Amino acid sequence: MTFSDGPLAVIGLGYVGLPLAVEFGKHRPVIGFDIDSDRIAELRAGLDHTREVPSEELAEARHLTLTSDPADLTAATIFIVTVPTPIDAHKRPDLTPLIKASETVGRALKNGDIVIYESTVYPGATEEDCVPVLERVSGLTYNVDFFCGYSPERINPGDKAHRLTTIRKVTSGSTPEIADTVDALYAGIIEAGTYKAESIRVAEAAKVIENTQRDLNIALINELAIIFNRMGIDTEAVLKAAGTKWNFLPFRPGLVGGHCIGVDPYYLTHKAEALGYHSQVILAGRRINDGMGAYVAGQMVKAMLKRRIHVDGARVLVLGLTFKENCPDLRNTRVVDVVEELRDYGVQVDIHDPWADAAEAKHEYGLDLIGTPEVGAYDGMVLAVAHDAFRAAGLEALRRHGSDGAVFCDLKSVFARDDSDLRL
Repeated sequence: MTFSDGPLAVIGLGYVGLPLAVEFGKHRPVIGFDIDSDRIAELRAGLDHTREVPSEELAEARHLTLTSDPADLTAATIFIVTVPTPIDAHKRPDLTPLIKASETVGRALKNGDIVIYESTVYPGATEEDCVPVLERVSGLTYNVDFFCGYSPERINPGDKAHRLTTIRKVTSGSTPEIADTVDALYAGIIEAGTYKAESIRVAEAAKVIENTQRDLNIALINELAIIFNRMGIDTEAVLKAAGTKWNFLPFRPGLVGGHCIGVDPYYLTHKAEALGYHSQVILAGRRINDGMGAYVAGQMVKAMLKRRIHVDGARVLVLGLTFKENCPDLRNTRVVDVVEELRDYGVQVDIHDPWADAAEAKHEYGLDLIGTPEVGAYDGMVLAVAHDAFRAAGLEALRRHGSDGAVFCDLKSVFARDDSDLRL
């Protein structure tokens, strides 16, 4: 079965879907669909607020049609779903966007069509949660009238070296024939090559453990940072020394947020619990990483008290709000934990981030961003995100925002150890 010339639809044009739609759109007819009409208008104007796809590359996708009208999807023969899969307030998987996207696709589904999911899920979600929705809405039968595939996204927001086409792609299909078709589809745009998994469930599991493994490695380093701090040993110095061994993994301590690492492990543990197994190691790592914001705030308060700074009513400047450097992505950023914890101590917190969108920060977290911070106004500063803009400004310029005796916390070890008062 081949679909070399049939229209392809990408459902969801965010950090994952847009680069995919653009790359396919350079070679074949693509319908780029998003429920956000403002997003469609922005992209039609040649702008991408996520900064993942530059305007000139958008223009190269000559075969890409952008729409927010679900009726336009009926022309497609392949549907690729790239919507978010977040967790709720209780850290449980929230499949609402995935289910709604499946309903939208189901209304456009026809005999012989293929639906491919890229959203991160627990093993079994495609066939246990999404396929029944497709069948119910379309009235068609799975693996008889329509087929499915799963090819997990590996987009790394803000990374200009590892792009969609240069990252090897895992693929899978609901039948051997469909698996070959899905693999060939992606092989047409992925320069790094593809890897065909033996089943959809294997591909789903492979994706969810990629970030779970990374989460646990960071949790170990975070715990070591807490231990070394009590010993009066600089963690960065220890990691540099240990890093001289060929097989030592170069992880660093920090806040673990974003749309993947801080979320995906909960999808795996949720499925495990549904099967009667209560994860120990994975959730232990999650507890450590989820608690780092409060730990940083606590260390900041201790440092201020040692300098006889009255904490209640003190002013602290937090530099950076996005979940990672040089990227506007605010999803699941754990910098908010530092801000909230400091405010619980009575600290007045200002936040400055040249990459973050002020309206989005207000909408998502109720936080107000400031423009250029005042000079000499703060009792403490927390360099929370290692944006190049902060590196370029230099330590002296950043410290200038503090009053005499202000505490400078370099959370990301951007500057030399002796140049900061506190770091992980």
